[in-house]
Amino acid sequence: MLSPEALKKIDRAVAKYPAEQKQSAVMHALAVAQVEKGWLSPEVMQFVADYLEMPAVAVQEVATFYTMFNTSPVGKFKLTVCTNLPCQLTRGEEMAKYLKEKLGVEYGDITPDGLFTVKEGECMGACGDAPVMLVNNHRMCGFMNEAKVDALIEELTAKGAAGEKA
Repeated sequence: MLSPEALKKIDRAVAKYPAEQKQSAVMHALAVAQVEKGWLSPEVMQFVADYLEMPAVAVQEVATFYTMFNTSPVGKFKLTVCTNLPCQLTRGEEMAKYLKEKLGVEYGDITPDGLFTVKEGECMGACGDAPVMLVNNHRMCGFMNEAKVDALIEELTAKGAAGEKA
């Protein structure tokens, strides 16, 4: 279900905990699985549960609690917009609306070309850079405005056409 490289990454995380507590690596294992598979299908979550020898429902609870995990398919580039107060006070809601209009989607939708999904996110710990967005949970974009949204979409569209990652 997961590649040998992904399993090595999970094993490194598991090794940080006592043998009887390897389920403590569940968040790391889910993150590795999501990077490889793009989202956490029920089968992937079951695989992680079996690999870590823990109940599948416990893995599902973690995956559905944290917004960084995708439990349904998403576009190649997931753009998570912070909707907490500091971002809202600095035009965050306007940037989210502009982004959704530009892509022709609502929160959770995938663009017809499969490139983009826009998600709502909670505080990203970068209030001083508000409004902020995350690209695929790994790249923080701050001080967002219309021009920066346009440039980001243009950059990601080009990367998507070239088969590159964000």
